[in-house]
Amino acid sequence: MKAEDFIQKRLNDLKVAQKVTPFKSEKDLADFVFKTLMSKKFRKFAVTPEYIPHIQEAIGNSIKNNLPIKLLFPFGGYKLWRLEETPEADWAELFSMMYFTKWVKPIAEVYKPGVEFDFSSDDIVVERMNNIPKADTESYARSFNMIINFLKEYIPTNIKFSLTPVSSYYQPEEFEKDLKEKIALMEKELGGLPKLDDRSRRMVELNVRLKPGQDQDPLWREKVELLHQSYYTIPKRRAYNRAKEKIIVFCLKMENCIPIGTTKTSVAKFWPGVGALKKTDDTFSEYVLSPSQLESSHFTKEETMIKGLDSKNFKSIRVLS
Repeated sequence: MKAEDFIQKRLNDLKVAQKVTPFKSEKDLADFVFKTLMSKKFRKFAVTPEYIPHIQEAIGNSIKNNLPIKLLFPFGGYKLWRLEETPEADWAELFSMMYFTKWVKPIAEVYKPGVEFDFSSDDIVVERMNNIPKADTESYARSFNMIINFLKEYIPTNIKFSLTPVSSYYQPEEFEKDLKEKIALMEKELGGLPKLDDRSRRMVELNVRLKPGQDQDPLWREKVELLHQSYYTIPKRRAYNRAKEKIIVFCLKMENCIPIGTTKTSVAKFWPGVGALKKTDDTFSEYVLSPSQLESSHFTKEETMIKGLDSKNFKSIRVLS
């Protein structure tokens, strides 16, 4: 089997509907939705106990009001500048969305309002924090939306993926004002700049595309991390992401979310990662590789041509050996 044939089969599998029996009560339906979202088959880590009542309440309120189950995935909204795939999305984004579809599809089959799965993009800050050109974040958004539109042919109509940039609900002047205030508050709270351990320093170094002379400042990493932490507290982003009807989803272990991973085999983030396949006998498995995994992997590239996936990153795929 060729890689292209495997991917097309996996896409076609998303179309297959299961026979379902309607639930007799809202409680039974809510219990099924909760059980599906918490399934260990997909979930990679435990959900913090404090977050479980929020998940149950959000599910119950949505069902009571005949509204979609609302999931929200906060992410960077760009492709890591170090990757040859940059600035566009690649197989990592597609494989992740296919995985998320398989996760929530049982809900869509029994609950007509279905599932809304929103990707909340932090493009507004990565342009400044990581020195990513606006043209690159815009190119990423176009390619990301291309994948969303491509998948509509394969997924139930009541599963709706969306991309919502924080920049779409902030005026530039208002964002600057809020961010400036939060930086001052964070610096006051910390008593100066954040203290970074080795892992945090490496993460900053991985993500930031240094401007000429930026690394002449011995505290440049700490200043980037101060911006990072302050940004997370700006009010409109918090209000949007943490609305009571939304359930936060993420790929890694994090408080107050459902840590779902990105494929059956991966927890690596899709935006600073790349999609790949690993061949086993006459089939494959989907992977999202982090930069360190990519660096240590051995692979060949196999040409692909799938109708509707026309951008440069879908002309071939890495096949791990």
